[in-house]
Formats: sequence, C-alpha cells, structure tokens
Amino acid sequence: MELLRLAWRNLWRNRRRTLLSVAAIAFSLLLVQAFHNLAIGSYRQMVNSGVRAGSGHIGIYRDNYAHSRDETLAYAPGDLAQRLRALPQVSEVLPRLYLPGLAQSSRASRGIVLTGIDPSREAAINPYLRRLPAADNLQDPAGREALVGDRLLGELQLRPGQKFVVTLQQPDGELVSELLRVRAVVHTGVKELDRSLVMVGLARARRIAGLPGQVHELAVILRDEAVEHPPLAAVRALLPPGKGLHALPWQQAMPNLADAITLDYSSQKFIFAVILLIVAIGLVNTLLMSVMERIREFGVLLALGLKPGQLRRLVALEALLLGLVGTVVGTLLGSGATALMIRYGIDLRWFMSQELEYGGVVFDPILRARWDGPWMAAMALLLVVLCLLAALYPARKAARIRPAQAMRHV
Repeated sequence: MELLRLAWRNLWRNRRRTLLSVAAIAFSLLLVQAFHNLAIGSYRQMVNSGVRAGSGHIGIYRDNYAHSRDETLAYAPGDLAQRLRALPQVSEVLPRLYLPGLAQSSRASRGIVLTGIDPSREAAINPYLRRLPAADNLQDPAGREALVGDRLLGELQLRPGQKFVVTLQQPDGELVSELLRVRAVVHTGVKELDRSLVMVGLARARRIAGLPGQVHELAVILRDEAVEHPPLAAVRALLPPGKGLHALPWQQAMPNLADAITLDYSSQKFIFAVILLIVAIGLVNTLLMSVMERIREFGVLLALGLKPGQLRRLVALEALLLGLVGTVVGTLLGSGATALMIRYGIDLRWFMSQELEYGGVVFDPILRARWDGPWMAAMALLLVVLCLLAALYPARKAARIRPAQAMRHV
C-alpha cells in the first residue's frame, strides 16, 4: 500500500508529462473503440441491406446454384416456405426465380436477368422496392407489368407505361417471348444491376420460363439481424431429403460482400495495432525519462534499505496507475463518441456526392455505430497490459542502479 501511494505521488510530481501520457492513452483508446464500433455498425447496415436484396440471412438452393447460377437448377419448394416461416427465429421467406434473357424495345435490345418475386412479401423487405411508392409496386403476381432498372430503361429508350418484349429459353430449349409493360423504375445504385434488372410477379416468371411451382432461391430473413449464429440446423432439418437442397449462410451465398467486409476490417485491425504500438513506444520513453531523472532519488532509497525488487514494483505501479487512469478516461470518451455516432451517425454525403457501393451492395451513406461492450473492455485491458509491458525495461533499469554511483549522479 505504501508503494502504491508513493507511485501515485510520483506520477503527479511532473504533472505536465503525466497529463500528456494520460491524454495519449485516452485518445488512442477513443480512436480504437469508437472506430471499431462505427465499423461494426456500418457492417451491420451493409449486411442488412445486402441480405434483404440478395440471399437472405440463409439462402436455400439446389445443388451448387449459389455459385454456378445455372438456371436449370430450379426446384419445387412445396410447403417448405410455410414451414420455414413457422420457425420462431424466421421473419420472412422470399421465393425468387432468376432467368437470363433478352429485353427488346423498338429502338434497342439488352441482356437482362428477369427476376420473379412475390410482390407483397418483397415490398416490405427488399430495400430496392421499399423506396417505391406503394402505388408503383407490382400488384398482380401473374400480371404483365414489370419493374425495370433505371439504366436499362434509358438504354432501351423506354418510359414508364410503355411496352417491351423479353425473350427467354425454356428448359426444353424452346425460345419464348413475352410482352411486358413498364410499371415503374427501380434504382438500386449498383450499375450492373441497374443495367439488367427486370422484376415481374413470380407467377408470370414461372409461366414465361415454363417452370410451374419452381424457384431458384428461398431467401430466409431472420428476426434478429444481429444474430451471430443463424439457426442453420433448424432450417436444414426442414429440407426435404433427396432433392439436393442446401441451406447456406449469407457469408457463403454472398462471398463478395463477406470478403469485402473481412478485407476492410483486417486493414482496420492493422491501423489499430499501429496506434497501440505508437502509444507503447511513447510510454516506454516516458517511463524511461522518469527513471533517468530520479537516479539520485532511487540511489537514496536503495541506500535507506529499499530492495531492487521493490523499486521494480514501484515503477511498474506507476505504469499501471498511468494505464488505469488513461483507459478510464479513454473508455468514457469512446463511449461518448459511440453514443453520438449511434444517435446522429456520420453523413458521408458531406465528402462524396455519389452513392456508396461496397461488396456489390449499396448502403446508407449515414454510418451509425453499434455497441460492442466486450470488445471495448478487451481493448481497455490490452492497453493496461501494454502499459505494464512498457514498464519492464525502465523498471529493470531502475533496479540495477548502484547506490554509490547514484549518489554522485547530477
């Protein structure tokens, strides 16, 4: 206890240096905690947007359709969607049919992906359709009306209300054409998708493709968007045997998005490590300067009977107290910054005018943080440990001081 009180008093003998050290620790922890929470929140926004427009939190496919996109790998789900919706963790199940084809107007033709959807279910989930007024959404799943990507509409030189023709190849190899009418324009923000997207009701898509009752994908949307381990086992238990159906988490069904997030966070981890390394080097320098300035004082203490081991503990206690004060202040600042970024977010539209596409997903330009308490506590503990490690060399230096030589030190 005496060593602890002595260490605390020693810290404040040079108030300016101590305050600068505390500020460096606190600021580094503020950066690491706040930007980690911002990254976690941003990734959650991207995943939420991506899975609702894409595979769902869990996608159900036949054989390797998720990677090959072979349109022949359709399947009849029967009552599987209803049984999946009965699971307590499941919010919605979206059946979809994806059909490559050709769209033609009187002026141009373009390759497309005709997507068959259940309009009533997609309108409440899919972020591309949620932007549309309710009156512009598809009304009849078997109707001839279509939602068309804005770039495709421009390339075909069409306007809402005008007609165009889509041509597809049915499973038996026969080419079929269908006359559709543009009901509304869809803007996804993904250039490739806006150039090829045509959405029709699922019943109409099945009729055109000659695939009655079949789908390419069942996108399972979960109630808890932050769930770390989706209920894959429960979903797979409901899959009928012998049909080659597989339930894949979004990380496997949408590898581009998963890889983009992994790469981005890996680069952030590297930056965090550099920040902590700089702080550790600064602490070593601060503690070493403190020891060198007190060589004569330490020599007197050793001459009065203080043991070298106690002197080592004294320097380590100074570093520990410095780390504790810095991490407490830094955690308070990091928590405050996180709370502000949760409430107000960071609007990237101040820095760039165009929409933000990442990993094939367009996400909200207002980034909002998300609490990650365990990670914040782990970073605070890591900084305290770094302070103790930074004290090893200065403490060893102090313990090797010889009283006789120290007394002559000026």
